[in-house]
Amino acid sequence: MQHTVAKSRWYRLIPIAFITYSLAYLDRANYGFGAAGGLAEDLHISAATSSLLGSLFFLGYFFFQIPGAHYAENKSAKKLIFWSLILWGGLASATGIVSNIWWLMVIRFLLGVVESAVMPAMLVFLSHWFTKEERSRANTFLILGNPATVLWMSILSGYLIEAVGWRWMFVAEGLPAIIWAFIWWRLVNDEPTDATWLTEDEKQKLQSQLEDEQKGLKPIKNYREAFQSKTVILLSLQYALWSIGVYGFVMWLPSIIKAAPHMDIVKTGWLSSVPYIFAIVFMLGVSYLSDKTLNRTAFVWPFLLIGSITFYASYVVGTAHFWVSFLLLVLAGVAMYAPYGPFFAIIPELLPRNVAGGAMALINSMGALGSFVGSYIVGYLNGVTGGFGASYIFMAGALLLSSFLTVIAVKGKDDQRRKSVPDKWEVYQAHE
Repeated sequence: MQHTVAKSRWYRLIPIAFITYSLAYLDRANYGFGAAGGLAEDLHISAATSSLLGSLFFLGYFFFQIPGAHYAENKSAKKLIFWSLILWGGLASATGIVSNIWWLMVIRFLLGVVESAVMPAMLVFLSHWFTKEERSRANTFLILGNPATVLWMSILSGYLIEAVGWRWMFVAEGLPAIIWAFIWWRLVNDEPTDATWLTEDEKQKLQSQLEDEQKGLKPIKNYREAFQSKTVILLSLQYALWSIGVYGFVMWLPSIIKAAPHMDIVKTGWLSSVPYIFAIVFMLGVSYLSDKTLNRTAFVWPFLLIGSITFYASYVVGTAHFWVSFLLLVLAGVAMYAPYGPFFAIIPELLPRNVAGGAMALINSMGALGSFVGSYIVGYLNGVTGGFGASYIFMAGALLLSSFLTVIAVKGKDDQRRKSVPDKWEVYQAHE
């Protein structure tokens, strides 16, 4: 493989991207622990209202993805993320001081609105700094902020709730985002040409590689044309179905575990962290292999299929065999997280830079809609049925459809991508 230009990008930018997304994910996912740790009881929230509160974030998250991506691509991802960090940190902390359900609904919705620009803006940001052969790994290190955060959040939140209660848990976990905003502003640049920590030779070589990638792509005039692409439409639907499984799992795993006999909030925290430990390992391995082979599809659909099968198997085993059911849920969690890096490398390799950010935002906004449906319906089914079997089947079905849609949407596209970089592909084949 070709010598990597400016290795310092990895040491400087990837930890920053990881921490930023980690803080975003912390402030959206800790609601599940707050609900399990006394919030629902103290505010007299029913099971149905609790599931609505958990899912309102994703409704807000749905609306401003595309404007955020457009601003990041044409103005500044740096500035957009800076203000988002401050606002979401404040809203997350405010969750701990409300005593009214209606204000809690407003805060959850606004938190989604503020964070809606973060994921597409970060993907745009990384696409300006990392080449095709690096992008799956760069995306994976970003999205590792998801399972890694849930891992340590699950443990920390359990202890915080036990020590100081759910209110102070929200306050303590919201403030770091505000502090980090100023560190982010100090350390990042929107483009390689702006970076004083790169040499002129490194800037030119990196910019040349990024520009060469654009030459092999079919020109697309505007978002409207991009959004009419069959691939973009199918991937939007695919990601919505995938997100039903992911966020149904993330939001309600603590409640599922805590329902087991002799289970307290601290044990719930430790057990809830287990899927994310293995998810991190698999995400790194899958992204490495995807970049090495320049194959994306083969590292997405099989894992979604495994997630579907293990969810259904967990339902078949039932809660009477808790540890077997728990192991199957761990496998489902790992399978759902493993393909993120390859998946988000697909669009920037198929669409030109002027519309790729918007297309990723559209896909991610449909994922937000799926997340809303997943977190709400899973919570609703749990409350109505008094168990978790119906929600397992619901998530299994969504992942199965998502797996099939991946194959249809990206059929033949991996060959197209490899042909656009024949020199590197041939080098890889020769070494094999």
